[in-house]
Amino acid sequence: QVQLVESGGGLVQAGGSLRLSCAASGRTFSNYAMGWFRQAPGKEREFVAAISGSGLYTYYTDSVKGRFTISRDNAKTTMYLQMNSLKPEDTAVYYCAAAQRWKYYRINPSEYDYWGQGTQVTVSS
Repeated sequence: QVQLVESGGGLVQAGGSLRLSCAASGRTFSNYAMGWFRQAPGKEREFVAAISGSGLYTYYTDSVKGRFTISRDNAKTTMYLQMNSLKPEDTAVYYCAAAQRWKYYRINPSEYDYWGQGTQVTVSS
């Protein structure tokens, strides 16, 4: 069982930055892939970024490449999402997720086993 708790969301103006954190319980954090997803009002949950268990491999959806950076600190069992140059279209509830069956990054939400409660990110124009 893995418990995930996100933090760091908030309201920011377009062009600003936020850093999301996802604290995970459990002793085998480095053994599994992690990811960030988001869901805007009236839209389906979409993939944002993913990272392998080691942290060496990452993958991003095209719309955030060059603006967002996913990382993890396995010693602190915490994953991060640094979001720069934020746009109003980035407004959504952001969720972190753990793919406990996989060490390499995953992009399909069905491959994730555990989810956090979500944190709201609102970007004003």
